[in-house]
Amino acid sequence: MSGAAARPASERDPGLQPERTRLAWRRTTLSSTAAAILAMKTTLHGGVSAPGIVVCALCCALWLAFLLIAHHRIRTLSATSSPTALTPRHATAGALLTVGLAVCAAALVF
Repeated sequence: MSGAAARPASERDPGLQPERTRLAWRRTTLSSTAAAILAMKTTLHGGVSAPGIVVCALCCALWLAFLLIAHHRIRTLSATSSPTALTPRHATAGALLTVGLAVCAAALVF
């Protein structure tokens, strides 16, 4: 039997998957940071208006919330060689925050 076939199912070798996932969280954090910065720039460039400030503030709040979730996951992935699975609550929150940030950024452009 080969080494992989002889190993029990409970001893799964994650390989580089945690590293790839950690890098994906970093890339998503970077792109959401760019969206938040562009939202602030758009708000301040065309003249300051109350709706623009509200949407920009919402965009920044969504960015901060996503940043907290992303850094929590990055720390979890870096802590051990076999990290725990992402909870459905965190996955849903991350997805909703990303979509909300994109909607706010689009609202500022149009």
